[in-house]
Amino acid sequence: MSSPRWLQKLHFLGLEFWLPLPLLGIIFWVGGGLVTDQALSRSYDTVDKLQADTQLEVQLSVTLLVIKAEIDKEQGFTKVQVKTTDSTLKKLEFEFPVTEFSQVEAAIAQELGLSAENVRTLVRYQLKNRSF
Repeated sequence: MSSPRWLQKLHFLGLEFWLPLPLLGIIFWVGGGLVTDQALSRSYDTVDKLQADTQLEVQLSVTLLVIKAEIDKEQGFTKVQVKTTDSTLKKLEFEFPVTEFSQVEAAIAQELGLSAENVRTLVRYQLKNRSF
């Protein structure tokens, strides 16, 4: 049994290997598109959701250098800057709605988790004067 002449020519040229490649390419292209569409149209349930209404409490262990409190009695608040020895966290800033020394010291102590005596030794006060 001899094969047809055109099949012999295809075999001689090696085309019987190369002719199915475009067909295989089209099959992979269409199949990949279908799989991609299926994967992208699928709905996913998220377990972890972003909660913007919660506040995180961070405990830091740093050595404090100085606490500068600038009291503005006219506006009724105190701006506090805390300088540290830490290389990554050099300065902390707070604003408290109090102007009395004892209240400022208590607010700083509560915020930093220190005793009032430790705060008293580190804090430097500055009264803000407004003159027009």
